[in-house]
Amino acid sequence: MDIHVKGITKTYGPQKALDDLSFEVRTGEILGFLGPNGAGKTTTMKAITCFISPNHGDITVGGNSVLEKPDEVKKNIGYLPENNPLYLDMPIIDYLRFIGELQGVSKANLDIRVKEMVAKCGLNDEKHKKIGELSKGYRQRVGLAQALIHDPEVLILDEPTTGLDPNQIIEIRELIKEIGREKTVILSSHILAEVEATCDRVLIINKGKIVADGTPNELRHKAQGNEVLKVAVEGGTTNEVYEVLKALPETEVISFGDDNQNFFEVESKPGLSSCRAIFMACADKGWYLTQLTPQEKNLEDIFRELTHATGATHAVEATNTVGANWEN
Repeated sequence: MDIHVKGITKTYGPQKALDDLSFEVRTGEILGFLGPNGAGKTTTMKAITCFISPNHGDITVGGNSVLEKPDEVKKNIGYLPENNPLYLDMPIIDYLRFIGELQGVSKANLDIRVKEMVAKCGLNDEKHKKIGELSKGYRQRVGLAQALIHDPEVLILDEPTTGLDPNQIIEIRELIKEIGREKTVILSSHILAEVEATCDRVLIINKGKIVADGTPNELRHKAQGNEVLKVAVEGGTTNEVYEVLKALPETEVISFGDDNQNFFEVESKPGLSSCRAIFMACADKGWYLTQLTPQEKNLEDIFRELTHATGATHAVEATNTVGANWEN
């Protein structure tokens, strides 16, 4: 089920949380929704789930407007908010039955759905406990189960792995990937490695505007700029190697180590690759080239560049739903 966010603006008094925000999420896609604190992520998710209404613009979920048909939208959405509000005194089974009834699951199917959610979310060993007796990881599993109990077409997850240990994060990540094979998922997280490992596409917002939209690979490629190489050489002194690298027409030496390290960072000039030139220069001198590897930006580097207070003064909206958009 597709989601279309169409030019939504949301203000809280004088503060503009969302500023003419537009994007789409396709059926069966897992979208990683990133941004610094206060960027507007949670506000966007609340608008999609009909918890709040935008001041301007509209959102459609499966063709239904959140403004005109909010009840229809809610039927098709499962929502796990960041704080994961649960009734701690209720046993897991009773709680899931209660949520299923609220979500309109028929009595004939309710017990079947509860059993399916207990199995899918890995709650079999804990299913007879009260929610208040569970660890943080299992409470998140209960939160996912309640979001899925009515078999929604869309799943909205706001920081689903907050406070989990590394093993629990991996377990929840795998569960989300499995769910994403069947449903449209929007996932908000500050754990960028998790987003890279889980999501098909990444959307970064800052100050209520989109600053990047694309797959992790597309974003890395767009952000890379000039080629930067890590070079390590044995056989010559640091000064000797430095002078040779500096003299190459394709290169500019960014930094280098001491005689014990002989390590260099070399930036190729625009539009050029200096790998071959460096290799041939070392071979001519009889030096051993022990490292020649490109230095790629990861999602964390990209995120910091785009959302830094002084580096993200402009924003770019997505012009298509596949390619990455970028503005320095």
